[in-house]
Amino acid sequence: MRKETTGEMSAAMKAQMRKNFISKYGSLVALILLCVIITIMKPRFISPLNIRNVLRLASINGLLAVGMTFVCLTGGIDLSVGSVMGCAGMYCAYFAQTSMNLPWFVGVAVGLAMGLAIGLFNGVCVAYLKVPAFVGTLGSMSVAKGLTFILTNSKPIPNLSDSFKQIGGGMVAGFIPIPIIIFAVILVVCFLLLYKTRYGRYVIAVGGNAKAARVSGINVKRITASVYVLSGVLAALAGIITTARVTSGVTNTGEGYETDAIAMVVIGGTSLAGGKGRLWGTLVGILLMVCLSNGLDMLGVSAYYQMIVKGFVVIAAVMLDGLSSD
Repeated sequence: MRKETTGEMSAAMKAQMRKNFISKYGSLVALILLCVIITIMKPRFISPLNIRNVLRLASINGLLAVGMTFVCLTGGIDLSVGSVMGCAGMYCAYFAQTSMNLPWFVGVAVGLAMGLAIGLFNGVCVAYLKVPAFVGTLGSMSVAKGLTFILTNSKPIPNLSDSFKQIGGGMVAGFIPIPIIIFAVILVVCFLLLYKTRYGRYVIAVGGNAKAARVSGINVKRITASVYVLSGVLAALAGIITTARVTSGVTNTGEGYETDAIAMVVIGGTSLAGGKGRLWGTLVGILLMVCLSNGLDMLGVSAYYQMIVKGFVVIAAVMLDGLSSD
């Protein structure tokens, strides 16, 4: 009887270890396997030029995903990031036109201000007015799109200043794109913010158990509102970089990006229920989704089929998260 009990405990421990491994490193293993498979089929996938392109794309999507990670850690969701990205991009482009004759940082400041304002609006609605995050950010998505179209009546904004365009197209040391450097700095700052400060501990505590966090003296409303502000500002920064990259303000910038951001966060192991997640996991999710998209492009797969593949990848990630939590 004692041997049977010991055997059952050993089997349970092994099963739990497998679940923990899948939860922590499943996305990393998937990323490595994906890169190996694509490299075998298309060796130029690992060429320095393609790696640079992958990292440049990851830097823009990554800004949205990092902000979304903070939101999801509190148990919320931000569906407005794509529209905020487009709105901020258009407004910064308007003030970055050569005809305005303004310094490049004026357009950047205006774009960031738009992201901050919409993020603050989301935070107030969700934290203080008790609007469900899904509904509140869905509404602000429509507001951001409306503000984008009103500015120029749905027309693009060309003729941006050369100094502004350097934000998206400039290089450091002749090879490293500026967007990659910006994302690296933001990632380090957010990593320190989440894991090395009291604020980060509060964010995780609010997502884990809001009532317990409130009883322990944490201002739950303020913390909840702050993550939406952070998400809005990072989405605006992504819009500014994209606008500078394409050298014009385009009304459909950021369209559908909110789906990719949520997918990257979920694949990285952050629970949509809140309180559980890792920023490095989000980074893995970012690279996995971008490498998948880049690899499918190299293989000549239609964009319509890519949408189907990405959808199944997200479903699989949620399934693995559920299985590892049982």
